[in-house]
Order: sequence, then structure tokens, then C-alpha cells
Amino acid sequence: MRNIMKATTLESRFPLLSVEHGCIVSKDADITAAFEVELPEVYTVTAEEYEGIHATWCKAIKVLPDHSVLHKQDWYVKERYRPDLGKEGMGFLARSYEMHFNERPFLHHKCYLFLTKTTKERMRQQSNWNTLCRGHIVPKEIQDKETAVKFIEAVEQFARILNDSGHIKLRRLSDDELTGTDKETGIIGRYFALSLGNADCLEDIEMTAREMRVGDNRLCLHTLSDTEDLPAAVATDCRYERLSTDRSDCRLSFAAPLGLLLPCNHIYNQYVFIGNSDEELRRFEKTARNMQSLSRYSRQNAINREWIEEYLNEAHSKGLVSVRCHCNVMAWSDDREELKHIKNDVGSQLALMECKPRYNTVDVPTLFWAGIPGNEGDFPFEESFYTFIPQALCFFTEETNYKSSLSPFGIKMVDRVTGRPLHLDISDLPMKKGVITNRNKFVLGPSGSGKSFFMNHLVRQYYEQNSHIVLVDTGNSYQGLCEMIHRKTKGADGIYYTYSEEKPISFNPFFTDDYKFNVEKKDSIKTLLLTLWKSEDDKITKTESGELGSAVSAYIKKIQQDRSIVPCFDTFYEYMLNDYRAELEKRDIKVSREDFNIDNFLTTLRQYYKGGRFDFLLNSRENIDLLHKRFIVFEIDSIKDNAELFPVVVIIIMEAFINKMRRLKGIRKLLIVEEAWKALTTENMANYLKYMCAPVKVAS
Repeated sequence: MRNIMKATTLESRFPLLSVEHGCIVSKDADITAAFEVELPEVYTVTAEEYEGIHATWCKAIKVLPDHSVLHKQDWYVKERYRPDLGKEGMGFLARSYEMHFNERPFLHHKCYLFLTKTTKERMRQQSNWNTLCRGHIVPKEIQDKETAVKFIEAVEQFARILNDSGHIKLRRLSDDELTGTDKETGIIGRYFALSLGNADCLEDIEMTAREMRVGDNRLCLHTLSDTEDLPAAVATDCRYERLSTDRSDCRLSFAAPLGLLLPCNHIYNQYVFIGNSDEELRRFEKTARNMQSLSRYSRQNAINREWIEEYLNEAHSKGLVSVRCHCNVMAWSDDREELKHIKNDVGSQLALMECKPRYNTVDVPTLFWAGIPGNEGDFPFEESFYTFIPQALCFFTEETNYKSSLSPFGIKMVDRVTGRPLHLDISDLPMKKGVITNRNKFVLGPSGSGKSFFMNHLVRQYYEQNSHIVLVDTGNSYQGLCEMIHRKTKGADGIYYTYSEEKPISFNPFFTDDYKFNVEKKDSIKTLLLTLWKSEDDKITKTESGELGSAVSAYIKKIQQDRSIVPCFDTFYEYMLNDYRAELEKRDIKVSREDFNIDNFLTTLRQYYKGGRFDFLLNSRENIDLLHKRFIVFEIDSIKDNAELFPVVVIIIMEAFINKMRRLKGIRKLLIVEEAWKALTTENMANYLKYMCAPVKVAS
């Protein structure tokens, strides 16, 4: 007696039998291997790379045996950003940043791949025969264990080819990921819930010709199942005009409009059915002969014969494999009005691909049922079209949304598509991958484009990750951040150097917290003194440099022995005036004035000694140890044109950062020059930056 019940249980009609050894076994004995696919990030793939990805898919699919089904299922589910505010040590700015993006909507993407081994009979069955309305007879072909073993071997080869490409990564899903556990819902359960999250229980499913409903969600389905609906030509990729310019080219996959560019809850199913190509071509030849005999009665028969002949010529001349293909977009919403807009959006995106939007109503339950992971064998034959492997693979989406880096170090950025915050490592991870060879960064943009805003955002996060930062600022761009750090640390950090008449800039180049002076520290002091003594046009002799270096070393030795002497420029000047001058006069080998004119040195530097007009510059009484300060800002806008002050500040910056580079091992350090183009116009600063390029690559 025919079943006339209007309702039944999902368990009684469930098409899957079991999950064993990482494979799904259907009640018709179809075997399915499931993978999670990691695709390249959107807007990061070039045209050449898209062609390489497409070629890799072509190579991989050819290793699959006859009567196999490749089912690529892309999930795009709307979610909202949930900030993690429970992190230890999260500051006010970090918390405010996260809260700003709270509840920010975005499209979550997951890509799965299902490879199914079925039979010849199953691949040719139509929609009036499936597990919803018939019994289950295990085919003899599937009972052959060797068939299953060969299929699993082919699956492993398939995965290896794709993983070796360097663009796509496949990860085999485990049994628990397929069926689920007590805490996590498996992919099969998520499909019936139309959710990528955990489903507490299965919801009612309504399957009628009028509409299909899963819980409160109503489905709409657009299909590409007929050659009449397809564009005249396909390609591996296309130009995305919105982000492209005359000088730059932004590429997306050909099917990208049905992926991330479609802003609604939807699943994009892509099927490739691999039969026996030789048999199918022979069937086409027979059909062509029949069309030839019938062509006198119908013009359409003659046209169809020409199309078949062209298809056969293409297959035989180029050695192409004939396959069947089908694509559909399954979208849903719990709001009927929103569903109407979704229908229009899907149709518009299909039109962008030059496809004819075909809204399917009657076959929604059948295609939904065939989309169950592991039930690809139930797909109706009449809903597919014949093509070749390269053309079929052009309908695959080949990009995913941006993902957070797994690296513990990095900064928060936002997704350019949805504005969702992401954790990105723009320093260490690219170095490991070989994308970059050093960690130097160059921020370029017109006035008002947000360069300083971005750098404030970057250095704040680097500082919170225990980095040492030295900033050369113009325009007080970092004053606010520096003052905040100064207040937060109660004056222990956040040192801001600037020049004003009320509070002129002041340093003490002779100060160290431990009285240790390495070679580079001594050399920086000597360079500072030579810069103050000689003009840029004056030539510095080897004798002058050597004598001044000896004087610096002797003075340092003296203050190390006698801690009552306050290390500063005043005491050094007095040492040169009294002790070192007397020592020069006592030497057996006299030093002439032409070789080293100490009187000229003392006269020139008199203005930096107490009572001189720049006596504040090198005699700071604060004695701040810049070595252990993690955030230091030098504001040079007011002194960059001062011939006396600017060279001194440059030397102090050089000494401070180089000292950090050499003495702070294993600690990340940043030297940031705001408005670097201005600094590069000054010879001293340009030479310094050129000098820093080498050690930054090694020591930072």
C-alpha cells in the first residue's frame, strides 16, 4: 500500500548509514571522503596564480575513478563580531577598540569538499528515484572491496596534489567532525540546521512544491543546470572593477559573485560528475546520427547535431574529459520580505557572471537532499549539463575571507570587505614564509589620509606587547599617546622630548645607570663632540678624532673611579680644560695646534658649558636612562632648522636606539620616523637612517 502520510521522521528517511574510518557510507553503499578546504584570501591572488590553482584542480580531478562525484560546498553565514574582553592586561584603548566593533556583522565562510564513489546506475537516476521514495539495494559494484581501496588511494592522491600546490590546503575531516560529539555538532547536523554553530536539536523540515522550510528559515534556490543558462565564455578569473585602477588590477575568481560578494546566508554547491568519458562520447555520437536523420523535419535538430559535432571534435582533438556539472545557490532567511530581496540579489549576481538566473521552486527539496554531505549519489541526472573538466572548474569559487594570524605577535586590523577586526602579524610571519626579507615598514599616503592615525594604532599595540619604541615626531602626532603612557606608568615611561622657550630640550650624553660604557657609547659621545666642534664643511683629521676619543675614554675612566664626579658635559669640559690640557703638555711627543687645537675646541664648545647660551642642552639634571624606557618621543619640528640644536638631537637619537639594539637582546625594538621625507633632506639624518638599515634587519 502506498504511503500517504503527510509527515514522517527524519530518521526513517535518512540516507546515510554510518561513518567509518573517516568516510561516510550511504544506505546505497556510496562511499564519501570529506575535507575542509582552506582557500587563498580574497584580493590576494593574481591572474597567474588563479590559472595555477585552476590547473591544479584539473590535475587532481583526473586521478579520481569513473563514477565519482566531486562536491564542493561553500557556506556563507552571517555572524556578528564578539570581542574578547577577558584578556589579561587589556588596556583602555585596546578595550575601546574592541567595543567599537561589537556586533559588527560579517560573512563567515567555510569550504568543504566531498568526494563520492557511486555506481553507473546511481549517476543516471533521475529525481523521481531517490532515497526519499524507494528501498535500498546494495549494488554489486560497491561490494567489491578492491573498488573501495582504489577509491581511497585516489582520494589521497587528490589531496596530495592540491596540498602541494601551495595555494589550497585540504584537511581530512574526522569521524567526530562529521557526526558530532556531545559538545560539538558535526557537519551533517549543521547542514540540517543551516548553521555553522552548534545546533541543540534538529528542527522540523517542510518539503513541498510551494516552498521548503527548515525551522523558521525558508529557502530559495537558483540553479545552473542547463547550457542555455550559461555564459558564452568562462574564465579562471575576472577583473574586479570596484578596486581596480588604470595602473593596478584586482582579480577575483569567475564565480566570486556567488561567494563573498553575495551578502546573505547561502550555500554555494558545485558538483562535477565523473562518468566514463568514452561511453558518454559514444552516446553523443549515436545521438548526433539520430539528429542527422531527423534534421530534415526540424531546424532545431540540425542545430543540435552541429553543437554535438563541435563538442565531439573538441573532445577528440584536445583529449578533453567529458563530465557533467551542476551549480546552485541555496539561500535562506526567516523573514519573507528579506527573502524577496535575497532572490533579487542572487539573480543580480548570476547576471554579473552573464548567466541566466533560473529560480527553481519544484526541485528545491530534491537538491537540498542531494546536498547532504555523503548523499551526492542521490543527485538527479536531469539537473546537470555536459561540459569538460576545465570549463566545469571555472564555476568554483577560489577565495575566502580574511583570517586572523595564528602568530602570538601582531596588531589588530580590519577586514576591508566587512570591517571585522582581525589579528595580523605583519612582521614575523611574512619573514618565516619568505614574503619579506626584513621587518622595515614604509607608510605612504597623501595629507589627511590617516598615516599618523594608523601609526598611533600600530605603536600602541607594539608597546602593549613589550616592544621598545623610539619615535622621531613632527607635528606632535604622538604627544597624546606618550602622555597617556606617562600617566599610566606614573612617570616611569612615556618620555617626550621637545623644545620650547619655557622648557628647552635637554640631554645628558654621559649618563648611564650602571657606569658601563661600551665602544659604541664612547664612539657616539665622540661623534657628538666632533659635530658640535666642527662645521659640515670642516675636515676632521685622524689625529683630532683619535685625541678626542682618548679624552672621552680618559674622562670615563675617571668618573668610574671617582663616583663623586657628576657625569655631564660641564664636568667633561672642566676635565678637558684642566686635566687633559696639562696631560698634553707633559707628553714627550708634543701635539701641535695644527694636529689638535684644544684651545679652539674649548672655545667653540664654551657655549654648551655653564653660563653659555646652550648650557641646558647637554647638562640635564633628570638623568633619564633611555635604555630601559620603552616609549620615547623626540619632537623635532621646532628645531629641525636649527644648525646648533638639530645635529645634537640626531646624535642623541642615534645613540639611544643603537644602545637599545646592542644591549637589549631578544626584545623587539622599533625606530619610527614621522614625515621621513623631511628627515631625509638633512644629511646627518639621512646617513643615520642609511646606517640603521643594516642592523635593523639583524637585531630587531
